[in-house]
Amino acid sequence: MHHNADDFAREEHKGLEGYFPEHSSNSRTSLITSVKMIWLQYRAWTLPVVLSLFLVLWSWPVTSSTVADDATLASPSESFVLAAAEPPRNSTGLTDAVQWDNYTLFINDQRVFIYSGEFHTFRLPVPDLWLDIFQKMVAAGLNAASIYIHWGLTNPAPGVIDFDDWRALQPIFDAAKLAGIFIVLRPGPYINAETTAGGIAHWATSLVASELRTNATDFKEAWTPYVEGIAAAVKPNQVSSGGPIIAVQIDNEYSQTPIQRAEYFAQLERSFLDNGVVVPLTYNDPNEGRNFINGTGAVDIYGLDSYPQGFDCSHPRDWRPVVLNYHQYHEQVNPSQPWYIPEFQGGSFDPWGGPGYDACELLTGPDFQDVFYKQNWASNAKLISYYMLYGGTSWGGIPFPGVYTSYDYGSAIRESRALSPKFDELKRQALFIRSSPEFRKTDWIGDTSTGIPGVTLNGSAAFVTLLKNPDTGSGFFIVRQNNSTSTALTNFSLTVPTSVGTLTIPQTFNSVALNGRQSKVILTDYTFGSKSHVLYSTASVFFAGTIGGRDVLFLFGDSDQSHEFSFTPSGKPTIRPTESNVKLSKDGSSTLVSVLPGSTGLVTVWESDAQLVLFSDPVTAATFWAPVIPSTDNSTPLKNFWQFGSNTTVLVGGPYLVRNATITRSGELALRGDLNDSAILTVIAPPSVKSVSWNGVRVPTDFTGNSGSRAIRTGHLSLSSDIESITPPTLTDWKFADSLPEIKPGFSDADWIVANHTTTNITTKPIFGDGRILYGCDYGFCENIVLWRGHFNATGSETSANLAINGGSAFAASVWINDQFISSTSGGSETNAIYTFPEGSIHEGADNVITVIQDNMGNDEDSNEKSQRGITGFKLNTGNFSVWSVQGKVGGYLEYPDKARGILNEGGLFGAGVGFFVTTFDLSIPKGKDVFASFQFDSINQPYRAILFVNGWHFGKRVANMGPQTKFPVPQGILDYNGKNTVAIVLWALENTAVSPSLDLIFDNVLDGGVGSIAVNNPPWKSRLTI
Repeated sequence: MHHNADDFAREEHKGLEGYFPEHSSNSRTSLITSVKMIWLQYRAWTLPVVLSLFLVLWSWPVTSSTVADDATLASPSESFVLAAAEPPRNSTGLTDAVQWDNYTLFINDQRVFIYSGEFHTFRLPVPDLWLDIFQKMVAAGLNAASIYIHWGLTNPAPGVIDFDDWRALQPIFDAAKLAGIFIVLRPGPYINAETTAGGIAHWATSLVASELRTNATDFKEAWTPYVEGIAAAVKPNQVSSGGPIIAVQIDNEYSQTPIQRAEYFAQLERSFLDNGVVVPLTYNDPNEGRNFINGTGAVDIYGLDSYPQGFDCSHPRDWRPVVLNYHQYHEQVNPSQPWYIPEFQGGSFDPWGGPGYDACELLTGPDFQDVFYKQNWASNAKLISYYMLYGGTSWGGIPFPGVYTSYDYGSAIRESRALSPKFDELKRQALFIRSSPEFRKTDWIGDTSTGIPGVTLNGSAAFVTLLKNPDTGSGFFIVRQNNSTSTALTNFSLTVPTSVGTLTIPQTFNSVALNGRQSKVILTDYTFGSKSHVLYSTASVFFAGTIGGRDVLFLFGDSDQSHEFSFTPSGKPTIRPTESNVKLSKDGSSTLVSVLPGSTGLVTVWESDAQLVLFSDPVTAATFWAPVIPSTDNSTPLKNFWQFGSNTTVLVGGPYLVRNATITRSGELALRGDLNDSAILTVIAPPSVKSVSWNGVRVPTDFTGNSGSRAIRTGHLSLSSDIESITPPTLTDWKFADSLPEIKPGFSDADWIVANHTTTNITTKPIFGDGRILYGCDYGFCENIVLWRGHFNATGSETSANLAINGGSAFAASVWINDQFISSTSGGSETNAIYTFPEGSIHEGADNVITVIQDNMGNDEDSNEKSQRGITGFKLNTGNFSVWSVQGKVGGYLEYPDKARGILNEGGLFGAGVGFFVTTFDLSIPKGKDVFASFQFDSINQPYRAILFVNGWHFGKRVANMGPQTKFPVPQGILDYNGKNTVAIVLWALENTAVSPSLDLIFDNVLDGGVGSIAVNNPPWKSRLTI
């Protein structure tokens, strides 16, 4: 990295071991040491000089003692060639546990392709379920998780840092370490994430006078306690200390200009460094903004985000083209760093009135993943994170105005925690990456637009990019259609250089089929296991590795296409395929395998004591899992991490999910996971495995079902007989609390906050009024429902009030004069209307009250975090208001009573709202079951809003005249699966007409298994009217 003199001081270290092999003490040593010093100071221009000097050094004569000392080394020229293949590494200068070069990260001195997904723990406020998500991510083959922390949730008031309950950080790190997944922590302070104020603490949006996200003193004072709290939690959990954290991101999606923004980044970086953060600091640039690569505020590793499909879930089959210039952009802006994409589209948010998240899943479905994700590979990206991997729930006041309660995002793991078809495609890709060490280090050789030396593509409708490992020569030809949006079938062939000469692939049939919206990786000279070799393959790799001393290759391809691969067999074969559509033929020292259309299920292509080669269709491949067998060395901090603690695995086919696996000293393969149906269990394990258990129960297995195989054993897993008896109770015996007490005659708002401010730090000022500020945030009431009462002494000539009300997009408000309803308003972010008083509603010569109930939909993101939520204009047709009072959640920022559920859980209705319905029900879910439960409203378009409270948690907002959400998943931990539960509905009718919503508890699925015991943290609710 390059930093200006006025930037924070941070040492960079670039190891030179790759250029200077270690030698005994001789005349070269001091010169090499000098060169190293020069390199550290002037490395921007010294590489050519260093290499020239190095060649001169090697040409100098050596003494006899030097010859003797170097006798066991390779020749100088050979050493130089080998060393030159490794470029210099960078580090923070504070730890070498994380380093990087222009290809990838190195963690504990091992090159690694970071394949990651986004997960926001605050959107699943049950800490015991975080392990569930991490286990599913690892089961998909991912090795990292990207995690936002929300400033506003953890710093609810000035100086108050709350890392308790579901806001705690240590349980995140502990669960990640247990699951075996690294963490890139992204604590903001700004995160976006479709959250209120983009994560900025609500109090800061009104109390900070200066522009947010600048180097302003008052803003720095606002975020400093939060950042220091984050850093204190990060410090002992970095990978340098045996923890899972490998990087920390600075803020999010910003611009480096003007200088006040750059200096804000420098302040954040200095704060993290001063408080013990030693891993790389990263940045996520919106699109190709070229921000924070160099200059003030520059980070260690730069990356960008990309959502190339957009967010129009209403037209889910309308595709945009892939982005073509990522590789070129990387080469232009930060070629010495690995190519990092901190956010790539893993789904889409859905707005109010949208089509729902099933459509978003289709927009970004398995075909999108196949084409767009592999295009990222083709750009030579080696750090990629998908946003979102699990979206969760924007409960309470978490969402910004553009989205509703569900943050499902159409993700690979749905809001209910169910696995979607996208999960299968993700797993097929991620296990290939995990299985392919040669893919971690590749050079971009060329593509169809630039030409590829020595390569001919036959098929004008196809587009190919070649990545090649410079050390082994392995080739990865990433092929898609030239028009990436095309749905037509096309065909192609490739003429390519290989270790045995130039070949035209395929050899036994005319061409490789490429469906519309499909991508393939064609391999050449690919190594699998400890010593096995694939000359080429048009089939895809699902898994490659060594299991119990046997090299295993698991390929897959569409059953309606032909596939071909050539590999070098070893060992005496015990099984060859008997299927008529799988053909083997000798091809020099290799065996050529042709798979004709019609092949389904798992096919053993080759089995010997040294090798196992399998082929299946994609659906069958996705039923397999490759759990990590943890190291038995408890002194290894990362014993559960693939590559870093263990390289031992097994293949398990059949279950809905395999969470983890261990092999006991007695030879038992102990599997734990979930079933959604009875299944045939298929196991490929080391010979040392003598028995298999599933969730603690022994499962008989044998080799008899596989025609003499000694590598594949099978058994049967049966779904528990009590699954069918697990059904939801009917919600009955509803009790009703009287309607809005604030409009009743005699109601006193004497205990409310008098809204008498005449100045505000909020950017947009009132549009009319008498100078008083009626913005909720200025009085501690930013979130959820806020109530306003305006008093005036009537003369009898008052006939209306002009009110401008701002609640953010999709908001609503209702207005009363005394105890008579006038009307409701809704629409955009703000409405401006005349509210005409009904005849006889005014009390002449007495105090009259206008009551406004306003649904605050959250603060905006980006440049308008200081959102003007409240009454932005007020006036009577004649006369003036005497007093305005306001009430939101009891206690405001500092004294809100529900510290467990937190600052954004409640609003101003206190559980006595517009109409309050409540009932209770009991659940008794047997141990070892994972139930995906939801509350389902009817889908009828009616003019009402409803807030769903489950055991005191604000877990849903239903806007029945806008939609789209009618079903609200609620996880175990919020629901008590073995006890009494309370559900309450605040019903707000927007018109003077009857509404008749219905609500049911439903179970979307019941699984055998689950993550284990789930704690419940539901403090009993107390009436806010008595607090």
